[in-house]
Amino acid sequence: MHHLFGLVLAQKDLSRAGDLFSLEDAEIEGSLSEALEQIRIISSAADYQTNDNDQAVVEICITRITTAIRETASIERHGRALVALWESCLEHNLRPSGKDEDAPHAKIASDIMSCILQNYNRPPVMALAVPVAVKFLQRGNKELCRNMSSYLSLAAIAKAELLAEHTETILRSVLQGNSMLLRVLPALYEQRPQPIRARLRDLVAPMAQLDPPEQLHLLRLLHTMARNRELGVNHTWDVSLPLLLSGLCFTGLALKECLPFLCGHLRDPNHSEVILNVLLEISSYEPAALAPFLPTLREIGESFPSLIGQTAKIFGAVGHLDEERARTSLLYLVNQLASMEHSFHHILLLEIKSLTDTFSSILGAQSRDIYRMSNSFSAIAKLLLRHLDADGAAAAARSKSLALHALRMKGLSSEGGQNGDIPAGISFSEIYLSQEHKEMPFGVHPEAAHVGNSLASPQSVDCPQAELRLEKAMEGRGEAATDPEECQDKLYLHLKENLGKVKEFVLEMGRRIPIPEQCVIEDTVQSCVAKLSFSCPLKGHYCLYSKSSFTLLSQQPPLWIHIMFLFQQSLFAEPLSTQSSSVQALKALWEKTQLKGMHSFETAMIQSTFPQQKDLENVQVQLEEVRFFDLFGYSEEAAAWQCFMCNNPEKATGVNQDGQPLMEGKLKEKQVRWKFIKRWKTRYFTLAGNQLLFRKGKSKDDPDECPIELSKVQSVRVVGKKRRDRSLPRAFEIFTDSRSYVFKAKDEKNAEEWLQCLNVAVAQARERQSREATTYL
Repeated sequence: MHHLFGLVLAQKDLSRAGDLFSLEDAEIEGSLSEALEQIRIISSAADYQTNDNDQAVVEICITRITTAIRETASIERHGRALVALWESCLEHNLRPSGKDEDAPHAKIASDIMSCILQNYNRPPVMALAVPVAVKFLQRGNKELCRNMSSYLSLAAIAKAELLAEHTETILRSVLQGNSMLLRVLPALYEQRPQPIRARLRDLVAPMAQLDPPEQLHLLRLLHTMARNRELGVNHTWDVSLPLLLSGLCFTGLALKECLPFLCGHLRDPNHSEVILNVLLEISSYEPAALAPFLPTLREIGESFPSLIGQTAKIFGAVGHLDEERARTSLLYLVNQLASMEHSFHHILLLEIKSLTDTFSSILGAQSRDIYRMSNSFSAIAKLLLRHLDADGAAAAARSKSLALHALRMKGLSSEGGQNGDIPAGISFSEIYLSQEHKEMPFGVHPEAAHVGNSLASPQSVDCPQAELRLEKAMEGRGEAATDPEECQDKLYLHLKENLGKVKEFVLEMGRRIPIPEQCVIEDTVQSCVAKLSFSCPLKGHYCLYSKSSFTLLSQQPPLWIHIMFLFQQSLFAEPLSTQSSSVQALKALWEKTQLKGMHSFETAMIQSTFPQQKDLENVQVQLEEVRFFDLFGYSEEAAAWQCFMCNNPEKATGVNQDGQPLMEGKLKEKQVRWKFIKRWKTRYFTLAGNQLLFRKGKSKDDPDECPIELSKVQSVRVVGKKRRDRSLPRAFEIFTDSRSYVFKAKDEKNAEEWLQCLNVAVAQARERQSREATTYL
């Protein structure tokens, strides 16, 4: 032992103890194990707990020793002596003696714990430390127990098998209130599942009293249990069949008991997604257990539309039990098909197709025709409901549309919604499908009424529907006023006087502002918004929006309704009348906006023939802000707004080649969430295929993240707003369903290039999903 260490410890000389810090670490490293043994002898003396001098000497020496061990990286050499001193603390009282005063041996244990367990990624050290560490969990010192739990959580990540032998001790600590160790249980379950299964009910019971992070750890445990049920079937080959089946049934029973608990917490937005993942795992092997909870799942899908993917899969799994449940599940899935965002369509269609394939009698021989007949998801949903609805067989020249079915399901009147809220709009393609056996209206050639290419114009509709879809009609043919009463129609007479001006205005406006294909009015807390969908009419081979849509939310529904009305009139050679179906559709949308003091639809269209120029400029600004013009451009040749790929077919080959980067270069990524902290990390990014990847640097601080999956990107936005007198900011933000990323390019031009390519790539990824779903079907 070094002579100074020997002097201080032998004589317990507090006045010389401070001199130990003047020595070089390498100079004393060889004496550390011997010094630790000497400290163990001193601290075990009968009078140590009352001897302030000895306690001070030991405290200074331990600090010097642990510092030297860290600086010389010699923990493995001195680990045995360090653990021996640590374990000796268990022989003494560790409870605090006063309000804020730790017991002397608790101080020793705390200092050594920090030195040892910071090496959680060194298995030889942890093999020595873990058996001793778990003993401290039951010794009554809350602060020591809390710190020990944090370190054991790290140890479980690095080497869970070292903790597995002590599962019972850890469970006992958790059940006594040490909720920090909940994070360890998922890893321990992989190693020692039986003790955790046996105490699952006790573990779950106090969830309401836990903090949200602790609740999440408990849910992760249930997810691990649900997932491992299936893994056990596939991999446990060395166990006898009766024992295997017994173990699996025990797991299933434990999870069944937890189902009411799980469904009771589904409405918690912090945990709904995790709980649904647990239920989804269970549905893969025991769907019958979830059948009683489908009404709850239906409510969750309505409250949290982003979770429709998981709920749809669970409904699909339960539907495979028998034909009756299949019909019930199909009604739910089909209703969602016409009301959900396009990003969920492929999931819904796959579940619907799987059920109708399993129970072929539901659709019969017409199954393939239904899936192939249209690119319109609402049209597919309508035809599916026609076959699912028991009343539909008795009333086939009068098949109800999807929206009418939704009204009936809610107990509303199908004759105009007299007993409830009016729906949000009308779908012209659905009107056509619902009246396909009726006589075509006067002035419209049958070839002009094809669902995908034209505006079908029935003379009347049953009631306002769920959406408005605008589609072209043959130029020069329209819904002419043929009834004498229509000749006195004020709107008809006004349009007749201004028909030429309307066509001229729309011709000019159409080059600056696109016309939405679909419009849905949605209520919000303060008012209502227009949900507008745009697609590409050309639908080329590499089209970005042949089976999906670009969506825009606008706070100015009346303005867009006015624009759509003018566009509708521009398609026809004759003036529209108040009784024409397209005007009735737009009128229903107008009334849905429910603005106080607002004129009626007819009065507003007559008093102000055209929107104000300032309003149209604001529309353009909003389209710029959501990067619409990155993805669409007006084609003079086609006289239509087409997607980037259809307007630039020469770029399709390079962009769609496998492995061919669409964009690559250096970007700065913001490393912290808060705007007032400016900390950026420069990395090399590559945009290719369905991913935005980055090259991981040499720094240990680089996060080990997965690439950004473009199909999961919800939007790409500029950080800050564009001003007319200034260029765009260099920073932009990518939003996914789970987090957001902020990036900065080297200059404004480079940022524009990244934004253009990112928007195109995201649109391609979504379109690819829709194509794959349709191809599969």
